[in-house]
Amino acid sequence: MDGLSIGRKEDNLEEVVQESAKLSLLARGSGIEVMKQVVYEGTVFYLYPGNNLDSFEFFYILEGELVCEDLSLTLKKDDYFFVKDLKEIAFFEAASEVSMIWMINESVFHLISQKVSKLLEVVSKVEEKDRYTFKHSIRVQNSSIKIGKKLHLLKGELDTLIVASVLHDVGKINVPEEILNKAGGLTDEEYDIIKNHPADGAEMVKDTYYSDISTIIHQHHERLNGSGYPDGLKDEEITIGAKIIGVSDSYDAMTDDRSYRKAYTPEYAMNELKRLSGVLYDTEVVNALEAVLIEEGILNSN
Repeated sequence: MDGLSIGRKEDNLEEVVQESAKLSLLARGSGIEVMKQVVYEGTVFYLYPGNNLDSFEFFYILEGELVCEDLSLTLKKDDYFFVKDLKEIAFFEAASEVSMIWMINESVFHLISQKVSKLLEVVSKVEEKDRYTFKHSIRVQNSSIKIGKKLHLLKGELDTLIVASVLHDVGKINVPEEILNKAGGLTDEEYDIIKNHPADGAEMVKDTYYSDISTIIHQHHERLNGSGYPDGLKDEEITIGAKIIGVSDSYDAMTDDRSYRKAYTPEYAMNELKRLSGVLYDTEVVNALEAVLIEEGILNSN
């Protein structure tokens, strides 16, 4: 049924087993993650104040006993607690094995996800192959996040963009090193190989719990007038995440050294993006990037 998802007892999007705990991601969407956490007996863990004032965490105990020494109390089955605007660290200890539901309105599971970690390792290998794009994915991620915030993306959209932007070039692992580092122009055959990387990357991530980023990765080289690849999509057929990464990616490529040319200045790169705004690139996205670069002192405001 459209809009309804069912999970059975042992189902999860991904499970990570650690020395002191086991964490299963049950569902995610609209900026919210729902997890089942098993904390082994004797484990001490803590909740700490965060920088995000909008952060909210909720815990519901299914089984076991959890001691909060700061408050001199023991929480048992069907007890719950939540955190909003925490001022100081709160310590807990599992008096027995504790199973609880953890809900949070932030994207946190990717920080420990083994699947995402493996994909990030692939990205590192891509950047080792292509010596001219070292740290390119991190720079694209940073600028994409800033653009997303400027455009007031919904929290779920921004969480998705965070992961999609750093993994956008993961499919280049299938591109031979000699093509990535070729000093001269590419042949048609070589360019066709390059053009496979968005689809290859989308295929690599689709089986992770972040399967919704596959569309963004698939589309990040699409352009408004249909001249992009791999599908020649136009205008509103392209997701906002792909449009943002497309602008961030192009700006970083222009302002970084390549095998076939030296880096352009930020001013030149921005002028090119603005010249092609509304043709290849989304105008609001380009304007948002310009605003970010002015605020950071990289561009002048005049």
